[in-house]
Amino acid sequence: MLASTVLLLSACGPGGGPVAQVSFSATTDPATSAKDSLTWLLAKEPTVLDPDTDASTADDTVLANVCERIMQIHPDLSLSPGLATEAKWVDDTHLVLTLEESAHFHDGSPITAEDVLYSLERHAAEGAGESDEYTNVVAMTITSDHEITIETSQPDAILLQALGGDAGIVWNRAVIDEYGDQYGLPGTTDACSGPYEIAEWQAGSSLRLEKAEDYWNPERAALSDSITFRWAEDSAVVNSLRAGEADGSYLDSASSAVPLLGNDDLRVTQGPATNAWVIIPSARGAGTDARIRRALSLALERDGIDAAAFGGLAQPGRAPVGSGSWGYERDAFAQAVDKLGGVPATPSDDDLATARELVAEAKADGVTTSLTVASSGDVTRNVIANGVLSAAESIGLSPTIRTIPASQYGDFYGDEELRDQADLWIDEYYISKTDPLGFYKNGTSDASVNYAGFSDPEYDALISQAYAATDDSERARLTIDLQRRWNQAMVWIPVVETPSTLVTGSFVTGAPASAAFLYYPWAADLGTREGDRS
Repeated sequence: MLASTVLLLSACGPGGGPVAQVSFSATTDPATSAKDSLTWLLAKEPTVLDPDTDASTADDTVLANVCERIMQIHPDLSLSPGLATEAKWVDDTHLVLTLEESAHFHDGSPITAEDVLYSLERHAAEGAGESDEYTNVVAMTITSDHEITIETSQPDAILLQALGGDAGIVWNRAVIDEYGDQYGLPGTTDACSGPYEIAEWQAGSSLRLEKAEDYWNPERAALSDSITFRWAEDSAVVNSLRAGEADGSYLDSASSAVPLLGNDDLRVTQGPATNAWVIIPSARGAGTDARIRRALSLALERDGIDAAAFGGLAQPGRAPVGSGSWGYERDAFAQAVDKLGGVPATPSDDDLATARELVAEAKADGVTTSLTVASSGDVTRNVIANGVLSAAESIGLSPTIRTIPASQYGDFYGDEELRDQADLWIDEYYISKTDPLGFYKNGTSDASVNYAGFSDPEYDALISQAYAATDDSERARLTIDLQRRWNQAMVWIPVVETPSTLVTGSFVTGAPASAAFLYYPWAADLGTREGDRS
């Protein structure tokens, strides 16, 4: 388990001292009683409740309570069997999943091996959002009434972790077939088996979940009868929490917690996460040149961005994935990150001089010095975009910021025409696994998100070796080498690492504070603490 600690935050009162202490913990205290109905705030409306199509943070925050997975991620980011009662590698390339025989979907139909196979094949299909998790899978077959065997081309040390994320959701095929391309949109029911089910989605207004009737696993049944999700921009979320109009929120930006500190009616808790804000290059312009990317990283004022965009509640990022991914060999990963170069919290004169030399070298080779940085116009991305603007100008580049509507911004990952409008864009990226290897696979020459075309045959070979390394120390050694190579090429530029930030009403408790809320049925644990029965 991850130990609970207390962080002194830099938000100050009139006397200049800290105004509050914030706990850092995997979870909050258990609830002692139910709350008839809950109201929860999201930073955005969900787009579609189908991660094979798309998976935003808002989507996963809701879906985690509705859909169950082959494996289960827990608040401390550990992993155990979920809809599989056992998951066992019988040899280096064959994973046998023994399925829970008593599980059934919300419509009452049993979860069969056929449903599980359909779900895995749907996740693995070309173009599906989770298909990259199945890179090493060569066959999936039903080997008994309640058993699936997955065959891989080589040992795969993180496949089980992927099955605890969206790549492991088990779908009710009959429901998805009924709705076709409309599945997951407002007006459709869910095709899942979790402790809550979708009751009503009023597009543009609210989404309500109700406690699933006859849920198959009474030990994990929801405590409270319903939870209604509403959404608003950060400032409106903060105001609603202050006014007591909601029971809680997983904040989109840690900085939103600052004005809530010291409020006796609210509790702020931070927890481990894999999240990191990064600058991602497209396939055009100066961002495709590693020297330009390294120069920008050297010139970036990460401490200033942390203060301005996150209220000092994040920390300067040295790696492109958060330390919540260190589920093993933590000391080795921590030491390796500390040794990474080219990612200063505050650039020194030497850093800036080196950056200018890199830009001059690239310019001499014909690389353009103009640079277009995309932002969605929200506060966090604007602060980071202006930080990039300042860094770029200080080292001889000619940057501009292009604002892309927030409703389109998430399409950068799948829309080549949109990516062609900018050299770099800014986003928060996270993985479902507690293994950094699950991130560094993004640097292979054929990775779907390797837009700038980074290509290193040795890197590709190391990915294959690391996936095959079932010994933790060996896999950590290989992954640390991948991290070093990624950093040298600055495939993506790390900005800040962000913990998960949970705000609840003072009597509301039970939810995890870690990033597990994206995959764990957190709302089922929500209720009230002793002294409140409302």
